[in-house]
Amino acid sequence: MSPSGVSQASAAEDQARAAFLQKYPEFERTARIDALRASDYGRLDAQGQIYLDYTGGSLYGESQVREHSNLLTRHVFSNPHSANLTSAATTDLVERARRAVLQYVNAPPGEYVAVFTLNATGALKHVGESYTFAPGGRYLLTADNHNSVNGIREFARAKGAAVDYAPLTMPDLRIDEPRLSALLDKLDRADRTASNLFAFPAQSNFSGVKHPLELVERAHAKGWDVLLDAAAFVPTNRLDLSVVRPEFVSLSFYKMFGYPTGVGCLLIRSLALRKLARPWYAGGTVNFATVRGHAHVLAPREAGFEDGTLSYLSIPAVEIGLRHLESIGIDIIQTRVRCLTGWLLERLLALQHSNGRHMARIYGPADTTMRGGTIALNLYDPDGHLLDYRRVEELASVQGISLRTGCFCNPGAGETAEALTDEDMRAGIDAGDGITLTRFRELMQQRGGKSAGAIRVSLGLVSNFADVHRFVTFAESFRDQTRLAIGEITFDIDSCRVMRDGS
Repeated sequence: MSPSGVSQASAAEDQARAAFLQKYPEFERTARIDALRASDYGRLDAQGQIYLDYTGGSLYGESQVREHSNLLTRHVFSNPHSANLTSAATTDLVERARRAVLQYVNAPPGEYVAVFTLNATGALKHVGESYTFAPGGRYLLTADNHNSVNGIREFARAKGAAVDYAPLTMPDLRIDEPRLSALLDKLDRADRTASNLFAFPAQSNFSGVKHPLELVERAHAKGWDVLLDAAAFVPTNRLDLSVVRPEFVSLSFYKMFGYPTGVGCLLIRSLALRKLARPWYAGGTVNFATVRGHAHVLAPREAGFEDGTLSYLSIPAVEIGLRHLESIGIDIIQTRVRCLTGWLLERLLALQHSNGRHMARIYGPADTTMRGGTIALNLYDPDGHLLDYRRVEELASVQGISLRTGCFCNPGAGETAEALTDEDMRAGIDAGDGITLTRFRELMQQRGGKSAGAIRVSLGLVSNFADVHRFVTFAESFRDQTRLAIGEITFDIDSCRVMRDGS
């Protein structure tokens, strides 16, 4: 871009920012994050990077890495499964981190245990393999769920429990609450003595929808245990376990503050521990095991779930990361993300081709009411043809913009958003073991040009106005373009109807 072009772009951004601040004056109260971005995340602007994949993983601050590095280089730590000096020092750090996690979510003393896992998926697998599903019991989950929650249904089915899904409404992709209530009521006609589990995400990783946490107590009143997937929620929202008390909560620390990776957490309500029966044991999880006696005694509470040796050099970085978030203030982060999300939604929905057709379709809520900073969308050409989201991602990368495309490991929300049918799914299943997302996408094109994926833009910890403005400018570059169009389908964005050409 020529110097005059750069100057014009800068002037346009300044003008847009002034209008943004007029509409969202509370954004200025988050100015400390701009200072933090300059001091702790300067690599973003130094490299011209626009990071818009916070739901995939947050970014770490340089101060986090320095503090962790100083800790490791100034002390000696070793495997915590011992009582020697270096082992005891490691155990102390791990337990400090455990207490910090429980304190961060305001868990009442003694009411929850924190189990460190490899990631949020590992935390969810613990619930799936250990929950006492049995014939007569039920597993109920919302169509909007990460695959790591969907996968628990395989454990439930293998143990003879029934599996049900609560559907979503269109176009907001919120839980169909009348239908959910009917499914929760099924325990009135079932075995209430059996183990029955209801699972839902506090915030969708697909659409950004915040599902009401009041569902926890509604399910409890009907006799259900509750699994809350909080991985996409806690990076920008406060979870208070003194107010909301699910039996199980899954967390992912790299989604909260970027570093460390390889450490997740399962929070288990102490009263729910009796509902878990581990199907095996391993090093680190037993107080006693015998080969001759063919027996073992599982360690109590969290120790019975932390298989093998923990990532004991990484876990201290969790406490550092939590302090990092606390120093900024989760409420400030939430305000910032809400303002930027509101502006971005407005601008995307306003984009039009020269012929008046809208350019973008948003999957989920069109405003910031009960939604987070995750936006799923697709772009369309002047004739209403879908633009290839994979090519959009490639072009974004050329512009230094990191976003994500695909189904985001949440097939239920994507299937609902694109009105994919049972017959569509059967076409994928019938394709056999060779089916992949790419192959399924091709099949959907053959079946009328439906999309099997979307573009996801997600905001987080140090997002700023320049980031969202750059993305809108990038999206505007597709105005009147047809070269990326795929399929023979048009989408009437205004009426949210899918229709074939000429119909």
